[in-house]
Amino acid sequence: MLMGIDQAAVEAWVAEHTTDLEPPFVWTRLVGGHSNLTYRVDDRRGTAAVVRRPPLGELQPKAHDMNREFRIISALWGTGVPVARPYAHCTDAAVTGAPFYVMGFVHGAPLGGTSDPDTWLPVAARATVSMSFADTLAALHLVDPIERGIGDLGRHDDFAGRQLKAWYRSWVTSAPDAGFDDPRVHTLHDFFQAHKPADGRVRLVHGDFGLHNSLVDDDGHITAVLDWEVASLGEPMADLAYLLNMWIEPGEEAVRGEGMTAKPGFLRRQDLIDRYASRTGGIDEAKLQYFVALNHWKSACIVHGVYTRYVRGQKSTEGVDLDRFIEGAKRSLALSEQAAAALNL
Repeated sequence: MLMGIDQAAVEAWVAEHTTDLEPPFVWTRLVGGHSNLTYRVDDRRGTAAVVRRPPLGELQPKAHDMNREFRIISALWGTGVPVARPYAHCTDAAVTGAPFYVMGFVHGAPLGGTSDPDTWLPVAARATVSMSFADTLAALHLVDPIERGIGDLGRHDDFAGRQLKAWYRSWVTSAPDAGFDDPRVHTLHDFFQAHKPADGRVRLVHGDFGLHNSLVDDDGHITAVLDWEVASLGEPMADLAYLLNMWIEPGEEAVRGEGMTAKPGFLRRQDLIDRYASRTGGIDEAKLQYFVALNHWKSACIVHGVYTRYVRGQKSTEGVDLDRFIEGAKRSLALSEQAAAALNL
């Protein structure tokens, strides 16, 4: 029996709820560092699909929400945003121990590590992936979530305020156990709170839009965006800021991620901004800069939280360099200060 999958029960459910796939299936576990259990299935006609369910064990409320993910890809299917085809969603946990959904299999691979481009993405294709990446984010932000029936996924207002509240709480509650605080966290929090930009058009914000969560073909085109678990409704500039902060240029140190975009062939951040703006009709540069600064601050809070879990003994520290978490948080705060100063407020 596969981990988390009752094959006979799932195949019977699929046969009853969709005519697109015909069991029995050949099952193959897909791995890539994500906690959800994901399997490729090939049906008797040779059609490939993917079955996705939450990890085993007790889950945090709202974590690994299969219904939310399936609703999002269903809403985006046919809009021009590259997502896998939604087939069916099972809410009955009795079938295989948890809700699951079935989506189409999309050819391509994520760029999840520094060596990936050297392995299979030619230098000549890297400008294409840069442009395709910007085009994909622009396509996402041109979709009206209300018109697509997902306007109830969350609040529409005060996106920056909600981010500040959540991540400041994370830092403050973690600091005593972490044994590490930094006055810049509090000063920047107050600055961002005092200078929150006005709410703009509400859009679906992926929240983790990176090359590691995108499938790329051999020619450098994005074939699908994956992992919509943390998607929310809010400010599109937050997604663009996240993209830019992850997009390392030659000579820069990767604060997070692998820094693969510093390799030859990848375009520069300004190229992505220009491409995105040309597709969406322009951007508010001051608002973008605000979210660039806020995103660096948020990154420090995230790293601080991970470090605290190690200190508390919630994660094994074997082979882990804990000092790099502190240094990473400090570098993110320095970048946040630098970006905030550029706002000239």
